[in-house]
Amino acid sequence: MDKISDIKPRQGKIDAEGKIVSKEEPRTFQKFGQAGRVCNAELEDSSGKIKLTLWNDEVDAVNVNDKVKITNGYCNEFQGEKQLTAGRFGKLEVLNGVSEETVEKKSSKKKE
Repeated sequence: MDKISDIKPRQGKIDAEGKIVSKEEPRTFQKFGQAGRVCNAELEDSSGKIKLTLWNDEVDAVNVNDKVKITNGYCNEFQGEKQLTAGRFGKLEVLNGVSEETVEKKSSKKKE
């Protein structure tokens, strides 16, 4: 498992685990005539934090306070900031299943 603090720009084959500590609003984009969504989140482990880019289905799958695992990820750099992504060949897994935040929202809707 890679420590977040050890991840370098343009590094591939990254296996990292951490907790989502923040998540921005998703943005939509068009590429080759297809609509897509992208969202930035911040991933933290005991060594530090890194920006995590979430694509399409990953945007809805990941919430703040989720513990996630990136397998075969890739780190690029944008405006001097490292950005980790599962990318085309990697995998992003939510390790704790449904977050407490999501459970609370669902249970409060049932009461109405």
